[in-house]
Amino acid sequence: MSSENSTNSIDRTNSLNSPYEALDTDGNSRAVSVCMLKGGVGKSTIAVNLARQLAAHDHDVLLIDLDPNGHASVGLGFDDHYHDTDETIGDVFFNDADPTTTIYNTDHQFDILPSTENLEQVEREIVVGDVFQPSALLKREVIDPLLNDEYDFIVTDSPAYRSRLTDNALVATTNLILPLAPGNEAMSGLERTIERQISPLRKHMDVDVLALVPNMLSGRIDQQTQDRQLLERLNSHDSLQDRIPNFARITDWDAVDTGDINPTPGIRDRTSITKAYGERKPLLDYDPDCDQLKCFDELAHIVEAGEVVRHD
Repeated sequence: MSSENSTNSIDRTNSLNSPYEALDTDGNSRAVSVCMLKGGVGKSTIAVNLARQLAAHDHDVLLIDLDPNGHASVGLGFDDHYHDTDETIGDVFFNDADPTTTIYNTDHQFDILPSTENLEQVEREIVVGDVFQPSALLKREVIDPLLNDEYDFIVTDSPAYRSRLTDNALVATTNLILPLAPGNEAMSGLERTIERQISPLRKHMDVDVLALVPNMLSGRIDQQTQDRQLLERLNSHDSLQDRIPNFARITDWDAVDTGDINPTPGIRDRTSITKAYGERKPLLDYDPDCDQLKCFDELAHIVEAGEVVRHD
């Protein structure tokens, strides 16, 4: 897709005996945003590993890093690109630059349009410039030209605050993955995202939450930990049930409390996930035997199918 050569490091399409090996997807290309109006929930980790798992399923995948902090870009070794502001997505938005000139191969079977340290300036130009349909720039200049023709799936990592960049991501993709981390503000962050971002857009277009993803869990759930509180609140809402992945779904709390079952739902805190970032690799390439790959693999299948697919 881009001008730099890619190196295939590991290809394990069906990681850890995935229960989705024979899943029939709808065959549609799809763009998806990983977003939440709260920092520290692991958006970038999910975005990077989702892109990698989709690529492992033999799809052409582009990751767009719209977060000015650039965690996804730096975590894939694009530090120099982050600090290079000569040619950025701003040139695509305002100067009619070809979007492929800002896209690079990673060494992990997918491409990236990296963040740059001047993204906040780009955002100010969107507002000040009063351009036509300022929330549709990403859709018009990047997603529409590249989805289907160049890429099967496009994943965006969005800022953790309401902004023109976040609005552009949601308008361009209309499919959302919402990460939640344990803590007192977990559900309030979700409510904020729905109220301030999703609900206003739904007045004008279809916006679909594909999955609610409990992330960064480490505690036991047979006791009243923050992990359990988050999982209980998610699993107690009837309206949310078709948005909860199988790896985060609990249907029998009595069995948990009696010790008859001892599940570890949600994406769990693992040293390998942290070390993979330090080594500038997705988890699949750093530790292909990590037990959490099954979670990212299910997220990839959710994006492929456009919905959570129950396997029980």
